[in-house]
Amino acid sequence: MSPGAHERWSGRVRSTRLVDMTTRWTLTIDCTSPAVVAAFWKEALGYVDALPPAGFASWEAWFVASGVPEDEWDDGAALVDPLGVAPPLSLPRVREEKSVKNRLHLDLQVSGGRAQPAGSRREAIRATVARLVRAGGAVVAEHHVDDALDHVVMSDPEGNEFCVV
Repeated sequence: MSPGAHERWSGRVRSTRLVDMTTRWTLTIDCTSPAVVAAFWKEALGYVDALPPAGFASWEAWFVASGVPEDEWDDGAALVDPLGVAPPLSLPRVREEKSVKNRLHLDLQVSGGRAQPAGSRREAIRATVARLVRAGGAVVAEHHVDDALDHVVMSDPEGNEFCVV
């Protein structure tokens, strides 16, 4: 193991090498209706529309400067955490609809975990589920542990699964 890797795993940073070892990433959710799916995930996560790139007053100005054909201007959406902590979401338009279960999904951690009283966990999960159903989501399944609600599997308006935990 290299010294930089050891320092990373031991939780100590003695140089800027740790910064060099990380990679920025974006979570991408393919969809057929970016505006609909973006509106849902803004409600679910509290995200906001991404600002246009630096030096541009609007996305339209960036599209024009970048040579993006006008008929492609609504081919996606970009969302960001307003606090700048969580990764951004990219929602590109694709032609094909979702056809199989997600292998990767989000867990919206709203209940405080199993260390919390079952009743308060249930209330937090149910309140979030109700809000997201109103926003266009759907309940797929409920999962219980020892007769207590543990998590609810949901889907966004295009069927992409996630859990409310």
